[in-house]
Formats: sequence, C-alpha cells, structure tokens
Amino acid sequence: MTPVRPLRIGNASGFYGDRFDALREMLTGGPLDVLTGDYLAELTMLILGRDRLKDPKRGYAKTFLGQLEECLGLAHERGVRIVANAGGLNPAGLADAVRELADRLGIPARVAHVEGDDLTHRYAGSLAAHAYLGGAGIAACLREGADVVVTGRVTDAALVTGPAVAHFGWGARDHDRLAGAVVAGHVLECGTQATGGNYAFFTDHDPARLRRPGFPLAELHEDGSSVITKHDGTGGLVDVGTVTAQLLYETQGARYAGPDVTARLDSVRLTQEGPDRVRIEGVRGEAPPPTLKVGLNRLGGFRNEVVFVLTGLDIEQKAALVRDQMEAALDNAKSRPAEVRWDLARTDHPDAPTEETASALLRLVVRDPDQKTVGRALSGAAIELALASYPGFHVMAPPGTGSPYGVFEDVYVPHGAVDHVAVLHDGQRVHVAPADDTLVLEVLEEPRLPEPLPPGPTRRAPLGCVAGARSGDKGGSANVGVWVRSDDAWRWLVHRLTEDSFRNLIPESRHLKVVRHILPNLRALNFVVEGILGEGVASQARFDPQAKALGEWLRSRHLDIPETLL
Repeated sequence: MTPVRPLRIGNASGFYGDRFDALREMLTGGPLDVLTGDYLAELTMLILGRDRLKDPKRGYAKTFLGQLEECLGLAHERGVRIVANAGGLNPAGLADAVRELADRLGIPARVAHVEGDDLTHRYAGSLAAHAYLGGAGIAACLREGADVVVTGRVTDAALVTGPAVAHFGWGARDHDRLAGAVVAGHVLECGTQATGGNYAFFTDHDPARLRRPGFPLAELHEDGSSVITKHDGTGGLVDVGTVTAQLLYETQGARYAGPDVTARLDSVRLTQEGPDRVRIEGVRGEAPPPTLKVGLNRLGGFRNEVVFVLTGLDIEQKAALVRDQMEAALDNAKSRPAEVRWDLARTDHPDAPTEETASALLRLVVRDPDQKTVGRALSGAAIELALASYPGFHVMAPPGTGSPYGVFEDVYVPHGAVDHVAVLHDGQRVHVAPADDTLVLEVLEEPRLPEPLPPGPTRRAPLGCVAGARSGDKGGSANVGVWVRSDDAWRWLVHRLTEDSFRNLIPESRHLKVVRHILPNLRALNFVVEGILGEGVASQARFDPQAKALGEWLRSRHLDIPETLL
C-alpha cells in the first residue's frame, strides 16, 4: 500500500488579538496544506459573551474576517484550507459572514462550520457555557470539500486532529496516531510560543533572531509522528527546548485528556532532527474519558481598585495609615464590599536616583455583587484623603465606578449530551456520533526516579541558571512546567524540586494544594497549584491573573545548586 503523503499544517493565531499579518505570512512563506488559527481562551469566551449581549449577531472573532479579506484569495490560489475556532459563540454567524465575503470578492470558497458546543441554555445564570468538542466535526467538513471551516469551542488540538483524520483516514480507535496529532496540535496552538516566543532561555540566542518569530508548522505523518518546524527565512527558532516548553504549557499530569483521545505525555520523545526541526515520536494514546469538559462563564459581580503610590521613607507606616483610613471609610459606608484585598509591592529602592524607583505601590481591590458598593463609596473615600493622609499622597489613577468581572468554572457532561454537528457548505447537516470507546482517567503511578547526583560543592544561585519554566492558567488553578537540558541536571532537579520545596520557593502557594507530575522523557516536572487564580483569569484575583510569569518568578528564586551544573 502506498503511504499517504505527510500533512503540512501551520498555525497563524495563538489568541484573539495575535499578529494580524500572520495569516498572510504563513500563506506566502512556504507550502502548506492546512492553516489553522486558535482564537479562543477562557477569557475570550467571556469577552465574546458580552459582545453577544450587545448584538446577537456577534459573538465571533471579528479580526478573522479582516484577515480573510486580505488572504482568502491567496489561500484559494495556493490550495490551502483554513480551519479556525474564530466562530466563538456564533460559528454559524461567522460562516455566513465568510460566505458573504467570498461572494463579494468573487472567490469560490466552500465554507462549512461546526456547532453543538453551546450549552448555555442548560446553565441558568451563565453568560456562556460551551463544551470542548473534538476534531470529528472538522474532519467531516473537510472530507466533503470545505475550503474554510469555522468552529465554536473545540479543543485547541482539535484544529489539528480534525484535518489529520480527514487526510489520513484514521478511525476513532487509532489512539496512538490520534495522540501524536494531539501533541503536535498542542505545540502549534499558541503560535510563536513554539518558535522562541516567551522562551526561558532566550538570552542564549541572538536577539535579532527573536525579534519577530515566525509561526510554527508541523509535518504530520501517517503513523502520528511529526516534525515541528517553521517556514525558511522566518525569525525565531525551533529546538527541543522551545517544543518542551510548549508541551508543558497549561497541561497537568502525564495523561493529557481530550474528546478525541487521551495522549500520554510521558511517552513523548523529542529529537533535534536539524536546524529548526524537532521530531516528535513514540506518542502513546488511550481512549478518551467518558465525559466532555464544559467551560462555564458568568458574571461574578463588580470590582474596583485604587493603587496608592508611597514614596521615600517610612513605607510600611504610610501603608498602615492609609489602610486604616480606607478601612474606616469602608466600614462607615452604607454597605461594605463583600471582598476587600490589600497588596503592598515593595518596588522602592533606598537612595533611589528617580522618584519612580523610590516608590512602592499599595493596591486595594474590592468586589461585590452591587456596582454601587464598589463604585462611588470607594472612589469618594480615596479622593477625600488627598490632603489628609500620608506625605506625598497620590494614586496611579482615580478609581472609577466599578466594572463587571467574570468567573470561570469547569463542569463535565457525557459525550452523548452534546449534539455535535458538521454543517457543510451546501447546508447539509452531518451529525457526529459520540465516542463509544472511553476510558475513565486514573492517576498514574509515579515513575521510577534516577539516582541523585553524588554529594559535592554547591553554590547559591537562581534556579533559572539550570532550569527553564513556562506557566499558565487553567480555570482557577495554575500550572508551572519546569525542565532541564541534561541528564545530570535532571538527576538533581527531580530530587530537589519537590512539592514542599516549591511551596517554600513560592510563598503564595504555601496554603494551597500543589501537585507534582514527573515526565522523565522530557526531563520535566509539572506543578499544578490549585486555586491560586481564584475564580479564573477574568476575576483578576492576583497581580498576574493568568500566571504567565509564575514560572519566571520560580526561576528567579535561589537554591543551593551543584557547581557541576553551573
């Protein structure tokens, strides 16, 4: 039997608001079969939900239409199919808009969409409730000749598994092959994070090379293996480190579950095949879990904040004074906010050469179901202190009237509870059967650890001297993936960076549940810190609400590191 040629699939968007020109850059930079775009995140669904409240015809990523305005003809000329989840809360509406655009431009594009993820009507009080669908609906659209497929909430990796299933003809029980596509899709989904963007070891490379990273692509093979690369001549880099970093991003344990398959991240093998070419192979898969994740977004109430600037001497006493004054004002208000949070950031330096570097920031955040409680009462109390508080009193900006904030929650439903439908370019509706081969997720036994390094001299130094990290959000929790680049460093890291030592290095996590997952093939540890983000990114519960820099904070902490590793 003649083997099916590899599928060359690229990515042109990692989030709603990513580089506008990326679609054109990917279409003109080299050969492609399929070009994907990931526009959705937990926060994006809330934003699109608020858009839909203002106009029921909206609810999709408007920038995608602008990109197609420039590039739909180019994709048609080059025979590149486009698959994007830009449909958000209204994939049918976006599909209609794309058809109108194609007709206006005179381009014979066949446009299809996938629906069935919207479960908002089942959850009272939710602004948006959407199940994470797999790639089967996308595959059905492509098999029937679609040139453009838009979806609502599918898993990020489904943008790759769908085209792979359509191209290679895999079945639902081809678990290892599907898992290989899931891993490739996870690497591609965040765009330039796979090609040197947000990379821990960026200082090891020429800054000019990282100034404008090119977007990634995967050469996906029939057996599920792939090569991650990028178009020749584009910026950035693809090496084992950049791919490892992205593999660890927003994942948890060794089992990476999705509606198509559960991929075993502990089976992944990475090899530097050549310049800007990393081979992914050996990926094992298991049947998907019996339930689908549903992301619930709802309005949590209203929030307001004021940041007091404290300059020069007596920072702690100044903070105490204004805090006492504001607390008294909040207590005497008609209604005290349900939540009041204070944070003092000691950004000040002694004998500072500028006023800014001589200043600390005291941040007050209040939340309440009632906008009036967090609005005028707070702003009035803060402004009235202008001439009656600590010396040098001023604020970063006057507080406003309070703004709504969202909260995110995961729930799970059986596969059969969702009506997964591929709506073809001619209007025909193809129903996608729910998964009938499933496997309940179970916790894996901890793998056997390597022997620790022999005792020897150590030096106090930042963890980042030997380890990379990448962190992100998953609802109210955060994950921090940490990896090293040599076997000796791995022997040290896996014994030194335990759950307890993580809590000591990140004091914010000391009273939270921290779970460590071990991935020996990647020389990596993945820490999940439960509840550190409160009710999700939109609730803005901390200074870094998406935990994007939590890994860099960890890398900056000092430990006793063996001198042989430094």
